[in-house]
Amino acid sequence: MADTPGQEPEQRLPVPRPPVEPAPVERFSSPPATRSIELTPERAAQVVRQSSNARWVGFLAVVVVILFITIYWFYELAPLGIREPRLDAEANSQQVTAVERGYNLYQANCARCHGANGQGGIGPVLNQQDKLYAHLSVDYLNNMMIAGGRYACGNANSIMPIWANTGRPAGPLNYIQVDDLIAFIRAPSNQTYTVRDPELGEPKLDPISKKVRTFNGWVDVNYKPPPGATPFPACWSTTSASSPGPSGSPAASIDPNAPKVPLVASGFAWTTPDLSAGAGVAFVIEMNNQDAGVPHNIQIKDPSGAIVLTSEQFNGVATRSVPVKALTAGIYPFICAVHPTMTGTLTVK
Repeated sequence: MADTPGQEPEQRLPVPRPPVEPAPVERFSSPPATRSIELTPERAAQVVRQSSNARWVGFLAVVVVILFITIYWFYELAPLGIREPRLDAEANSQQVTAVERGYNLYQANCARCHGANGQGGIGPVLNQQDKLYAHLSVDYLNNMMIAGGRYACGNANSIMPIWANTGRPAGPLNYIQVDDLIAFIRAPSNQTYTVRDPELGEPKLDPISKKVRTFNGWVDVNYKPPPGATPFPACWSTTSASSPGPSGSPAASIDPNAPKVPLVASGFAWTTPDLSAGAGVAFVIEMNNQDAGVPHNIQIKDPSGAIVLTSEQFNGVATRSVPVKALTAGIYPFICAVHPTMTGTLTVK
């Protein structure tokens, strides 16, 4: 709208508003003291006290959190080698359990062909150190469980069946049982395990000595193949059935002219615990097991603790000749690997 000449310009902004009355105080529910602009001395002191208390609560909360993290760190990770980390301890415990379950699976399903201690028979030797070192790996054994004997030598008529239920056709063992069986075959020889009841999981007692039955693994953790050694053949049938067992074990042939060393086992003890032999000369241990129906064997270690020989175990009453390669002078402790409480000493000089 244009302004009229001679008159004041028309006022348009701001738009006039009606007067507004302030809300009455009674509408607020808070007490008058809280609506005052200034704090009373008493209120100010109360605020200071509350602030101090809040700071102490915060400080204590931080201290509790720091203590919790520190304690949990030591409990979980165990730094500085004070103790074994919890997860490592749990993994080791589960590994022991797997080996002990695998022992029962092996004795029930595999020992008839491969021998109670992996020494071989209808099937190939399993406790031979050069085989265990690289050939009998976890992957290889797992494939054998899935594909059966034809995986090793391509023999469709192999008597080694499929054991894993993932094979075609499916076998009787699930994946946990397969893992347990492999854990037993790959168990270290320097560790002792407990024979447990397959159903209850309770330790089994020897019927005569009433002691808990134990066993050792097969893998010699200190074994190294000699320089220039050829890899073990992929097909076991191309090797001799009398291949040596664990590290230092002799072949099956026995020199009839080798010196004889008698060893007698009776009442779950060596009645001849102190043996002697000449240094640098191969000899034969004539082992006489007089415990009827009880398996015994002999395992000899060198002064450093490495396994020199592990013989085949056999039930009494019987006698076996155990050939031993020439040894250097020293003290060689020996045990029965089936009953480790049976100890003795071989003095080579």
